[in-house]
Amino acid sequence: MNQKSAELMSPVRHFSVQLSPTPRGARLARLLATEQFRSWGLPLDPARLLVAELSNNAAAHGRVPGRDFRLVLYVVGDTLRIEVTDTRGEELPEPRTPAPDAESGRGLLLVEALADRWGVTEDRFPRKTVWAELRVAPPGPTF
Repeated sequence: MNQKSAELMSPVRHFSVQLSPTPRGARLARLLATEQFRSWGLPLDPARLLVAELSNNAAAHGRVPGRDFRLVLYVVGDTLRIEVTDTRGEELPEPRTPAPDAESGRGLLLVEALADRWGVTEDRFPRKTVWAELRVAPPGPTF
């Protein structure tokens, strides 16, 4: 069986949840993602670090009172994709180099370092999705 055939035969794994754009919602995103990665038999790190960073950014910078953010995880073949969608589409994230003594501002630099690929997709206004992808071992069959 060649690689393409194996990818077509491997199941697509999918998880989605809406959470409040608060520190508590960001923490819950990380905890739920960690349990999902365990149930799929995937390595926890660096995936949960990416979820934590993207969710924290949604809670801190993508927050609009009364509007949730969405965490979506899925695995297709050997790629795990993490997506966090918020409702601050007018503010697209951009990695910046913070001052050496700054206590914050390194999140997207961390995402850039840990992910195989990452980016931002503008959605129907006012939404945007920040995503990161990791190569993972394809999940085994479930019985």
